Amino acid sequence: MHGSEGKDRRHSTPEVDLRSKLFPRVIGSLAIVGVMVGLMIGRLTTPEPTELQQVDVMDDGLVVWFNNEPKIHGEQIDGTVALLFDAQGKSAKGQLKLNQRDVNWRVRKSDQGLLLTLVAARPLKGKWAGSEEDDRWRLEIHLQEQ
Repeated sequence: MHGSEGKDRRHSTPEVDLRSKLFPRVIGSLAIVGVMVGLMIGRLTTPEPTELQQVDVMDDGLVVWFNNEPKIHGEQIDGTVALLFDAQGKSAKGQLKLNQRDVNWRVRKSDQGLLLTLVAARPLKGKWAGSEEDDRWRLEIHLQEQ
């Protein structure tokens, strides 16, 4: 190892790289284009978020309209009917009559989505069922006194 001569390739001098210096740039460009195309395809295939459109009062309960079917979790706690929707929307409140008695309802935003609560002076029981109608999702909530 007296010099950097490459007589028999046993010296510490690195060999000359014959590959083009553009190869890493081409691979990097292809990776960036691939990521961008993937993001565009993902954006096109993402479903639109579920949104509360309106709440209608009927004789024995409510009709709640959504643009598509939401995930629903419902409970009856101490005579109160509570439904949690995995959806977006505006807060609202109102009142309806059940057997000549007032029932207050309220939609408010929570950490998991929208929370609909129905409260009356007497304990309530509720049943709900949803169906698709006119390219929208209709959820009927029927109430009874316990």
